[in-house]
Formats: sequence, structure tokens, C-alpha cells
Amino acid sequence: MFWFDKGDKRVLFTDIRKEEKGFIKHRTSYEVKPDKVMDFRKMSFPDKSFKMVVFDPPHLKKIGKTSWMAKKYGYLTDNWRDDLTKGFSECFRVLEDYGVLIFKWGERDVKISEVLKLTKEKPLFGHTTSAGGHTKWITFMKLPVV
Repeated sequence: MFWFDKGDKRVLFTDIRKEEKGFIKHRTSYEVKPDKVMDFRKMSFPDKSFKMVVFDPPHLKKIGKTSWMAKKYGYLTDNWRDDLTKGFSECFRVLEDYGVLIFKWGERDVKISEVLKLTKEKPLFGHTTSAGGHTKWITFMKLPVV
């Protein structure tokens, strides 16, 4: 995880699921404990609720649906393009004007160029991390609609 402190009061962590410690065999310390359970494709926040959103959706497609990686990180469904399109739309909906979206993508199964086609918004800048250069961090800024 990239959070320094998920308990920080400035952070609101959401996930589609909540899992107790030990839900992954041999990974007894791992849990999924969001502040709020919700689907990124349809968030329950009002428009323009946040100055910053971090969007870190599942990015694995070629993975066993019951594997520990799928349980820990989730996986892309056959409808992944539609799912991510809705996710981007929701992220920009809940951002204030001039708000910042940080998007994290693991480019193992789907190239970032394919993912960026799923939003009309244009990124400002990005950075590649990880030993193999597969993790991409992309920064967007929401401009007001005129």
C-alpha cells in the first residue's frame, strides 16, 4: 500500500469490500478495512466533494479469480473498459474544480495507453515506479466546465 497512515483523518479509504484479517490463507495480517464500503463506479458522495482523489482500481486481468492476488487486490472483469470509464467519470464528478486526481495503474496486463483512452480528461504528468517499470502514477487536474 502507498499510504503512510491509512488512519490519518485527512484520508477517506473506500473499497467495494471489507475483509477481516486472515481472509487470505498464509497472509494472516492482511485485511481490507475501508472507512466506507462502496463501488468506485457509483460513489455515494455529492458532486465536487473532494480536492483530491486517489484512484487505484484493480489492474490484473490474467489471474485466477480465487488466487491470493485476486483476493488481495481484486481483478479486472470482462467489462473492465466500462468499469474504468465509469470509475474515471465518478472520480471527476466528486472532484472540486481544479481538484487533483492521482491515478495508479499496474501495467502488467493492460497498457496505460489503453486505460487513458477511457477518459476524455488529459493527464498533466506521470511517473513510472517499480523494479520492472510497470507501476504508473498519473496526475490529472479537473478544470471547470465553461
